[in-house]
Amino acid sequence: MPRTRASASPLFVPYKASRAEQRAARAGFAEARRQARLADTPPKHRAEQTLDLELRPTYPPSGRPGPASARGCKLRLPAHRMTTATASGAYPFVAEGGLGAEGVFIGRDVHAEAAFCFDPFSLYSSGRIEGFTNPNAVLAGIIGMGKSALAKSIATRSIAHGYRIYIPCDPKGEWTGVSQALGGYSIALGPGLPGRLNPLDAPARPASVSEKDWATEVRKRRLLLLASLARTVLKRDLLPMEHTALDVALDLVVAEATARGAVPLLGEIAYALGSPERLDLALGQQAGHLGSAAQDLAHALRRLVHGDLSAMFDAPSTVAFDPTAPMLSIDLSRLGGSGDDTGLVLAMTCASAWMESALSDPDGGRRWVIYDEAWRLMRHVGLLERMQSQWKLSRGLGIANLMVIHRLSDLLSAGDAGSRGRVLAEGLLADCSTRIIYRQEPDQLDSAASLLGLTVVETQAVSALPKGRGLWKVAGRSFITQHILHPAERELFDTDARMSAKGAEFTKLEALPALRVQEVRR
Repeated sequence: MPRTRASASPLFVPYKASRAEQRAARAGFAEARRQARLADTPPKHRAEQTLDLELRPTYPPSGRPGPASARGCKLRLPAHRMTTATASGAYPFVAEGGLGAEGVFIGRDVHAEAAFCFDPFSLYSSGRIEGFTNPNAVLAGIIGMGKSALAKSIATRSIAHGYRIYIPCDPKGEWTGVSQALGGYSIALGPGLPGRLNPLDAPARPASVSEKDWATEVRKRRLLLLASLARTVLKRDLLPMEHTALDVALDLVVAEATARGAVPLLGEIAYALGSPERLDLALGQQAGHLGSAAQDLAHALRRLVHGDLSAMFDAPSTVAFDPTAPMLSIDLSRLGGSGDDTGLVLAMTCASAWMESALSDPDGGRRWVIYDEAWRLMRHVGLLERMQSQWKLSRGLGIANLMVIHRLSDLLSAGDAGSRGRVLAEGLLADCSTRIIYRQEPDQLDSAASLLGLTVVETQAVSALPKGRGLWKVAGRSFITQHILHPAERELFDTDARMSAKGAEFTKLEALPALRVQEVRR
């Protein structure tokens, strides 16, 4: 049945018409327009006309008519007062005011429709955010959601603000091109490569520390390194006599190296542990024989000298540490490819000890230390202990640690509940005032919510986040932020080159926003 269409238009009114004639013309036009609207309204459906009276709606779709409908400001209710803390809990992502304009530009705050900037150092020093007690951060997200691009973007843009970037562990070699493009350098370690690092190198003494106190500190660091290496290979804790054997062997080797003006090497430590008479003679009249007790230690350290990690850490360093370089990465992509992470963990332990020469300098400026693919380190207590030390001393050293993992449940893989590894892993998360969560799989939402204390609204948001968008929890304050990449950054940070058949080589950038690209240092 065709619909009836009607319209009304104003008629011509003579210029010299009287006021009464003009009012009559306007009234006629209004009536004609009302009739046109009524004629254009479709008739009610037959089913609505024949609907039982009990089933008919009480009010039309437009709502309840009359003054009781609360339209036209007829309803007056008393004002409800609440604190901002209560309002932010009742209406998440609505009452948030942002972090300010200081720091590195990250992207767009989705709910506030404003720029989102982040700088953990300025947030900590300003004290604007209650509960922001440290500059450390954790970044979690499933594969392909853009967490690696976010980590590289933070590092790249922080250099423009005067910060330096250290990557002590790069298991996939993704940071090599980034370091070179930004004027830094990368050290590749692996069988057959020319790079050598001596983890027993003594860092430069700060001006505020005396020589005697610094010698004691260097000895302590070397002992902790040797014990960590031995525990990793032996896969157990050291016995008391084994600790004594490491102590005696280190003192012997350091004394001989100092006499000839050289630096002690791991190979010399392993040789001293394999000499029972030499250890017993150095121990003197004390009870016990260290020779037999140190055999396991000697064979454990032998792997770094003659095993699959030989020719990497058993010789003087071929690369000098440059604390003025904007970025330094340790490329360990040649290690750990067979499924056994022991070699990777040993290499990272040595590389971390070598890199601590810059981190220990409190006058070295503000620095980012990024642990990429940190999930591979959670099963090793020795590395967790070293990371915990850096997490605890981050404020005094002027560093901000960033731990990149896939799932929050990776922290639970450090060991059983109550174990040493599990406690260390959960402690790292507790010492992170900034938690960045990209999309998580449905079966990981419960563990993420329990570990981070997410609300129901935040948990639902995490389950449906698109690529490049994440939930930022900064000392209890929540933001949904869309990361924005520059086209040059997108090309440099591409981790899907092999999947898209672009090749594995990184192209050198001609320009980066606010950064000057320098020649690659050899």
